Amino acid sequence: QVQLVESGGGSVQVGGSLRLSCAASGSTISNNCMAWFRQVAGKEREGIAVIGRYGGPSYADSVKGRFAISKDNAKNTLYLQMNALKPEDTGMYYCAHAWGLCAVTWKNRSSYNYWGQGTQVTVSS
Repeated sequence: QVQLVESGGGSVQVGGSLRLSCAASGSTISNNCMAWFRQVAGKEREGIAVIGRYGGPSYADSVKGRFAISKDNAKNTLYLQMNALKPEDTGMYYCAHAWGLCAVTWKNRSSYNYWGQGTQVTVSS
C-alpha cells in the first residue's frame, strides 16, 4: 500500500513563498510518476505539476515560471517550491502517485492511484 503524507502548507502574504513536501512509503518515487494537484473551493481538483521517472517536469500554465516540482530520491520525498504566490493559489494541495511512466493525461485525477490527505495553502493580500 502506497502512503503519501503532505506537509508545508500554511498562510502567506501575496508574493511570498512556500515549499510543500510529500513523503512517500510503499513505493519508490524515483521509478514512478508523481504529481501535485490543487483544489479550490467549489472547483475540480486540477493537476499543476508532474515529474516522472526521468525527470522532465511539466506544469500547468497557471503556475509555470512560479512553481517548481522536484524530488529527493534518497528521502523518497516529493517537493513543490511555490514562489510569487497569488490569492488565486489558495486551496488544498495534494500529491498523487501513478505507477510507471506519466500519462499524457497527467492533469486528470483518474491517471493516479494514490493520494495524500492534502495540505492547505492560503495566500492573502
